[in-house]
Amino acid sequence: MAAAPAPVPSYVLVLSCTDRPGLVHAVTGFLVQHGANIIDSQQFDDRMAGSFFMRVHFEVEHAALEQLRDSFTGVATTYQMTWNLFPADEPYRTLVLVSRIGHCLNDLLFRHQAGALNIEIPAVVSNHRDFERLTATYDVPFHHIPVGADNKYEAEAALLELIDELDIDLVVLARYMQVLSDDVCKRLSGRIINIHHSFLPSFKGAKPYHQAHDRGVKLIGATAHYVTADLDEGPIIEQGVTRVHHRMTPDELVQAGRDVESNVLARAVRWHTETRLLLDGSRVVVFD
Repeated sequence: MAAAPAPVPSYVLVLSCTDRPGLVHAVTGFLVQHGANIIDSQQFDDRMAGSFFMRVHFEVEHAALEQLRDSFTGVATTYQMTWNLFPADEPYRTLVLVSRIGHCLNDLLFRHQAGALNIEIPAVVSNHRDFERLTATYDVPFHHIPVGADNKYEAEAALLELIDELDIDLVVLARYMQVLSDDVCKRLSGRIINIHHSFLPSFKGAKPYHQAHDRGVKLIGATAHYVTADLDEGPIIEQGVTRVHHRMTPDELVQAGRDVESNVLARAVRWHTETRLLLDGSRVVVFD
């Protein structure tokens, strides 16, 4: 039996720039020049801002990554593009942070083990030890970095050192209940994702699901967003809701909310690690 042919290398090109005629032609012409086959192409024109966004997934047999990057630099310079070019199947090295609520962590670890996300998880970090055993069952190293009022600077320095040491591409706050400093937010800008509950109306502070139960809400939900120095106000990646009713107890609302949070966070991580997200000021363009 003849051996199966080797898979053709595939890449993802993402770009943004000021909208102008000829952009699509320039990109597709570049791909044709290199003998590429386009698997998927999406674009978005932000008419109000005059901006153009594009994502192209393509395969090409006789061109190496660095050769493609070097060749595209001329096109990008001509049109003043912000761009990047990645191997489509290269997993993102993802650091997961958690505190004492573990449903999102467990969901990400399971999806990672099942091959449902384009990620590697070199480590899990927590300010508590509650999920050390859970993390060990997935053969993922666990790092305990305690955080208190007297050591916040040292704890963040240890976290940043670990991120550099492990060559981390993406940080996910999977219900990590610590406010990161402005410096950390800036250093990780565009590559740190958070999940939080978002109700209609919204409830802040302790026991939000119990507050929602007391008010008799009919919808509960969650929001995944990029982290900025403005607490829980970073560019929104994904949101989800589920309908609830008066027969449900506060604990049942908590469980329903956890399901939404896990699914919303997983979609945000998947889209980011498939290079489907482009920042558009305070918004996120999602090529889903």
